[in-house]
Amino acid sequence: QVELAESGGGLVQAGGSLRLSCSASGGTFNSLTMGWFRQPPGKEREFVAASRRSGGTTHYTDSVKGRFTVSRDNARNTFYLHANGLKPEDTAVYYCVAGSGIILSSLRLPSAYRYWGQGTQISVSS
Repeated sequence: QVELAESGGGLVQAGGSLRLSCSASGGTFNSLTMGWFRQPPGKEREFVAASRRSGGTTHYTDSVKGRFTVSRDNARNTFYLHANGLKPEDTAVYYCVAGSGIILSSLRLPSAYRYWGQGTQISVSS
């Protein structure tokens, strides 16, 4: 059983930056595919980014490419989302997710991830 705990959300002006952290416990962090999803107000959850197990590839949804990056700290079992150039449309609850054995074609599907954090809010003002 893997437990995920996000932190680092908040209110920021457009153009600002935030770093979300996701602390993982209870699993073999290096072997997990880690990701971020978000749920804007009144909308469905959507894929943001994913990092296939340590040393693997990273993937981003088109709307955040060039602005958001993900990174892993294996020593701390922590996964990060570095969100730069934030826009009002980035306002959402951001969820850290984890799973094993996720094939490339399923990376963007919420159902592919077994473990979810509680979520942290990012609000971007214009």
